[in-house]
Amino acid sequence: MAAQVYRFDQPERFIAGTVGRPGERSFFLQARDGTKLISVLLEKEQVSVLAERVDDMLDEILRRAGGLTSVPAVAPPELDDLDPLEQPIVEEFRVGAMTLRWDTEDEQVVVAAYAVVEDDTEPPDDPDESDRDVMVVRLSGAEARAFVKRAQAVVAAGRPPCPLCSLPLDPSGHVCPRQNGYRRRG
Repeated sequence: MAAQVYRFDQPERFIAGTVGRPGERSFFLQARDGTKLISVLLEKEQVSVLAERVDDMLDEILRRAGGLTSVPAVAPPELDDLDPLEQPIVEEFRVGAMTLRWDTEDEQVVVAAYAVVEDDTEPPDDPDESDRDVMVVRLSGAEARAFVKRAQAVVAAGRPPCPLCSLPLDPSGHVCPRQNGYRRRG
């Protein structure tokens, strides 16, 4: 079966979001353009790393351009997206690998999220040559900053970390390795 390429060139919406309670959340990337809506499942750490890498890349582009670029230093407030994931949430695939690049000609961030595969091979440079499903999203610098802002907020909205070991605290506490196995209350 041929791989499906879900392409979004400057979608109306590209966000990270969750379903479920803290500690039991499922993380999604969701893109919408008109009636086309795609949701892909990924890990919290993948959302965190993607946001961090996009932010670092935009900072570097801004630094190298000496501020003379279409990339804003911060997310424009008018692009804030606080709405929940759109329904229905139908998981197209689970994300295994992601690539990120800057299209200098169009001044756009290009995010490619590839479906997980068993052989753990690296994704190709060109998503159209992929043997696995892939979602490709192109964003302006301002849209990418807005994505980062929301993704960081989504990741931070989980369970608070233990002040001793940094593992997540459940409402009932957790067995803290820094307390020699004694249960620490939240």
